[in-house]
Amino acid sequence: MMKTFTKTWFMAAAVALMTFSSMVSVSRADSSVYEKTLKSTAWVLAKTGGETSSGTGVLVDAEKKLLVTNYHVVGDARAAVVFFADLTDGKPEVERSHYLTNVKKLGIRGRVIAVDRKRDLALVELDKLPTGVTAIPLSATGVGPGEDVQSIGNPGSTDALWVYTSGTVRSVYQKQFRTGAGEHDFKVVETQSPINSGDSGGPVVNNQGELVAISQAIAPKARLVSYSVDVSEVKDFLSGSWKLAPIPADKLLEEAELKFTTHESGHYEVKFEEKEYGNQSVFLTKDTEYYERADIRKVWALAAKLDKAPSIETTLKLLGQNGQTKIGAWSIERTQTGEYLVIYAVKIDATAAPDAVKSTMQYVAKLTNVSKKDLEPKESIQNASQTLDSWLSTK
Repeated sequence: MMKTFTKTWFMAAAVALMTFSSMVSVSRADSSVYEKTLKSTAWVLAKTGGETSSGTGVLVDAEKKLLVTNYHVVGDARAAVVFFADLTDGKPEVERSHYLTNVKKLGIRGRVIAVDRKRDLALVELDKLPTGVTAIPLSATGVGPGEDVQSIGNPGSTDALWVYTSGTVRSVYQKQFRTGAGEHDFKVVETQSPINSGDSGGPVVNNQGELVAISQAIAPKARLVSYSVDVSEVKDFLSGSWKLAPIPADKLLEEAELKFTTHESGHYEVKFEEKEYGNQSVFLTKDTEYYERADIRKVWALAAKLDKAPSIETTLKLLGQNGQTKIGAWSIERTQTGEYLVIYAVKIDATAAPDAVKSTMQYVAKLTNVSKKDLEPKESIQNASQTLDSWLSTK
């Protein structure tokens, strides 16, 4: 009996020792992956719409100094401030205050050179790279269900940066969904691991430290379910034609040297008071519209506010004038109070240069100002419309 007990105890102890040794081995492997991935991971700060967003990024090309993050991290910003981990004896300083108080020494200027809203990816070109920073290797095959993944992020829910997370892949599939950044359609790596606000844009790696995905979002109605952008989408993004990120609307107007105010609707208003344009307000949308890779901004002005619907004759004349205008078109909208608004609107490429935007707004101001004579209810539409038709035919 004693021999049997001793043998059983010995076997149990041996199994426990093997299990402990295995755990130590895995722990050391995880630590090694973290240290390796840390050298490629960055904290990304961008300012757009008057607010500063915080996220994570990963260096994918050291020679060209290119960093990938999520589009929703940088938004419409054209610039970002990037920090890589400041190491002391091989360990990162994780306090945010350390980086913010040493921004001149540790901060790196980045230029957002490309965005892909559909994949929720953005590419940032850096001015320089600190010593010891390396580009992350991209996995050749990606990852599949049941495989382990590890990630580093900068969650806003804690006071620490360069936070480590591990998990398991649940599935990999094509997904169409919508977030606050818009509509997305990309190959998703669904994992059983938490992603918090601020982790977005960070690296998701396999046990060899190779990039298999970019952290993107959580599933709001599921526990510990997160979505990441598969590495195949990252490769296609890097190898495809890059689309410039739109300039923020307020910055665009500043560069166009146009004085503007923020309307109560949140859009930007430019008041033209020159003799050529009359006293006319023209608006520029604060946000961009987009479809696939087309980014659009809307410029519009109110020509008339009518108590009753325009006559058929007036409507037909406006439709006819749509064919004469160089850009844009007329529209008639009814408000909740029953009024009818006659609006002239132009949709332009959101990446258009400031001088192109200025010219567009001047055109809208002049056309709308001229058209007011056509739309005055007390005047004869047939006679007054010659004013606008004449102006269009000579431009």
